[in-house]
Parts: sequence; C-alpha cells; structure tokens
Amino acid sequence: MLQLEGICAEIGGARVLRHVSLTVPPGGRVALIGRNGAGKTTTLRALMGLAPLREGKVSIDGRDCGAVPAHRRCALGVGYAPEERNLFGSFTVRDNMLLPAQVLGLSGRECQRRLEAALELLPELRDLAGRKAAGLSGGQGKMVALGRALMVGTRAIILDEPLQGLAPALALRYVDALKRLRSALPDVAILVTESSPNLLKSLIETTFIIERGEVTQA
Repeated sequence: MLQLEGICAEIGGARVLRHVSLTVPPGGRVALIGRNGAGKTTTLRALMGLAPLREGKVSIDGRDCGAVPAHRRCALGVGYAPEERNLFGSFTVRDNMLLPAQVLGLSGRECQRRLEAALELLPELRDLAGRKAAGLSGGQGKMVALGRALMVGTRAIILDEPLQGLAPALALRYVDALKRLRSALPDVAILVTESSPNLLKSLIETTFIIERGEVTQA
C-alpha cells in the first residue's frame, strides 16, 4: 500500500535520509521508532510529497507518486496528521475536520457521512465539534488532527509522533482510539512514528527503527 524505496532527502544541504526503504501493506500496523532528529518526520514528509527527494521512489497503492504533488496525495486515500497538528485556530473543530474532504471536492452528503463516521470512532470530539480550535488543549488538538486525517484516509492513516507531550492518561486514550480504528476499519493501514514503542505495543504489528537517517526492521 505505502512503499518507500531507497529514498534520500536533504534539508538545508544536510543529508537527513539515507536510502530509506519500508513498506506498509494494506491494513498493516507499522511503527517507525527513533530519537528526535533521527529522520522520522522527514520520512513522513517525503511520503506525503512535502520533502523533496534526491533519490528513490515513493509509491501509494502501487502508483509511483513522483509526479503527484503534495496537495493531491490525500486524494489517493491517505490521511496525514503532522506532529504540530496545523489546525486553523479560528475554525471550529467541525470545520477543521471537514476541510480536507471539502478541498477534495466531495459532496456535502459525503462530507457529512465521513464526519459522522469519524465522530463515531472519536466520541471525545462530538462535544468539541462547535469549539474553536484555538481553545483546545494539546491532547484535544492531536485528537482533532486524527479525526481530520480520517476524513480522507480511506486507505491509510499517517501519524507523526501523536503521543508526544501527552500525559499518560491522554496517551492511553489516544491509543484506545487507534484500536477502535483498527477494529472498525481493518483494511486501513496505519503508519505511526514515535520515540518509544512502549505505548504502541498492543497496536503495532511491524516496527522499523530509524537512526541517523537509516532504517532497519526491528
């Protein structure tokens, strides 16, 4: 489903990724584990077309994405929740979640159907739907970012360090939400990055380790 083949990337002239290869099969649950600065975020950004490649190939569902711009990759059924969340503070939670589906040109009926499905999986967001995103806590913002990714992630969900900075109780609630996602949508692949695999053990099937921009399977 998601495949990186020998990708290399640089930031500011410094090599960040060194021939990274990994595969997330349909319905797979994969973690990319590494310390801060190891290259986790750049790997996901490369997958989503947000970090230019010097070498290698990115494929989504067997399609070479070299010619697919970043803003069109979500149209391939991939939802992305970046570490920094990137919510629009003046928008409500509902509007933040609806936005990517609207940008894709989905009908109003389909947008509402997907919103309701996301709220079923993330019931914590139902009471927050009318609140402005600027007033959310960090943990609530991360949950909204997950909900927004669900709106377009019909084939895969990519999560960048979703548990970072969360209190233990909130982190467990987030993992519980991912377990509900796994049960409700078993064919949707999940790729998640984290600094430590401990909280993800009950969810993840395959783990890759990244260190100094190089990836190995655990």
